[in-house]
Amino acid sequence: MIAVPGFEGRRVAVFGLGRSGLTAARALKAGGAEPVLWDDGISSRMQAEAEGFAVEDLTTADWTRFAALVLSPGVPLTHPKPHWTVEKAKAAGVEIVGDVELFARAMAALPQGDRPKVVAITGTNGKSTTTALTAWVLKRAGLTVHMGGNIGIGVLALPAPTPDAVYVVEVSSYQLDLTTTFAPDVAILTNVTPDHLDRHGGMEGYVAAKARIFRADATLKYVGVDDPTGMALLEQLKLRGPVDEVSVDRPLDGVTGMYLHEGWLTHNAHPDPGGPVERCKIVDLSKARSLPGRHNAQNAAFAFLAATDLGLPQATVIEGLLSFPGLAHRMEPVGRLGRVRFVNDSKATNADAARQALSSYDRVFWIAGGRAKAGGIDDLYDLFPRVQQAFLIGEAAGAFAAALGDTPHRISGDMAAAVRAAYEAASATGREEVVLLSPAAASFDQFPDFEARGEAFRAAVLNLEATPSGHG
Repeated sequence: MIAVPGFEGRRVAVFGLGRSGLTAARALKAGGAEPVLWDDGISSRMQAEAEGFAVEDLTTADWTRFAALVLSPGVPLTHPKPHWTVEKAKAAGVEIVGDVELFARAMAALPQGDRPKVVAITGTNGKSTTTALTAWVLKRAGLTVHMGGNIGIGVLALPAPTPDAVYVVEVSSYQLDLTTTFAPDVAILTNVTPDHLDRHGGMEGYVAAKARIFRADATLKYVGVDDPTGMALLEQLKLRGPVDEVSVDRPLDGVTGMYLHEGWLTHNAHPDPGGPVERCKIVDLSKARSLPGRHNAQNAAFAFLAATDLGLPQATVIEGLLSFPGLAHRMEPVGRLGRVRFVNDSKATNADAARQALSSYDRVFWIAGGRAKAGGIDDLYDLFPRVQQAFLIGEAAGAFAAALGDTPHRISGDMAAAVRAAYEAASATGREEVVLLSPAAASFDQFPDFEARGEAFRAAVLNLEATPSGHG
């Protein structure tokens, strides 16, 4: 655990007692604060009481006695409307922070020579894979690496800092909205496409939240420039200092960064300060163990840039890229039955993420659906010719069926039925085929989260007596 200093002997309100909230309370207590906890759920409050925390109804509390409000990232800060705790905190002049901001303050409180390095990754898609890949590469090089944040372990539950450590942290737009001093040593923005617009009041607010990762001018900055928003942010960041670009759609002429050329990641760099940019082919990604598709080339580029700028030799970084075992629920092979492969891409909770998966295969039997995001799958129209047949589940099934039009499809309803029907259709072709779960929708209609949805897919595949692929 990372103890949070700065609130010794003072009361700190904590609202939202999920993973990040309880962890923040523990970290505050370890740092000498007096956390006061509340949640709308009775079971969450009972768990907090069982751990010995003060649980107090914040609707009737004296907010002038609080030094801060620690808000769960799942609780609205500004939109659709501010949560009542936010309104009470602002009325009392109490600052509002989240767990990533507390982490930042804990790091900043250390003497300069004792501070570990922090690599932070955000973006609409690809941030989890980039986080896991970067952590893998650094670990393979023998560094002390702690990975968490919006992936896996809450950031304050990670091990206490040591000078030799590197924290690789995935941060969401919700978490970034609750930061004021977060200044990682390395900041990565994979891409920005419309998502969570209801929570940010529209695209402008969403982009502003993502851009908070680049607050500090001293931070090493890497930006994906294959979407208009990334390109616009790049131009703004260039006014403040160096920034490296990443593209898998076009060459980068005369600028520093990485791009994909004929299957190779190619690095543009200044070998001599002030000298011309030189190009160097780095790695043939067709040899990578678990990095299929152009989107994974982007993820690999970010990991390469971060690792080499942290001082790792290129050869060591390349070995790490090629040996990466993959991320669960993201283009994860889960089994094979006869000539049919099953791929779990449950983490594709919007159309743009599903595009990355569909683009990786010439032919696919596609399982999609759930709780649709704005626009549904309309933007995937150009990829429908790759879909041999779609099997639709959840609330979005009817709308997705309408969008698919003449593309062969059926409404399967639930995961088990979709998996069985997709296998039967795929095996009937007599060809090597792929059954792909890439829902292009949120999971909350039928599952608590995308992990549970992915595990349901895996279970359905194994119930067909498919041979497990293993992770990666």
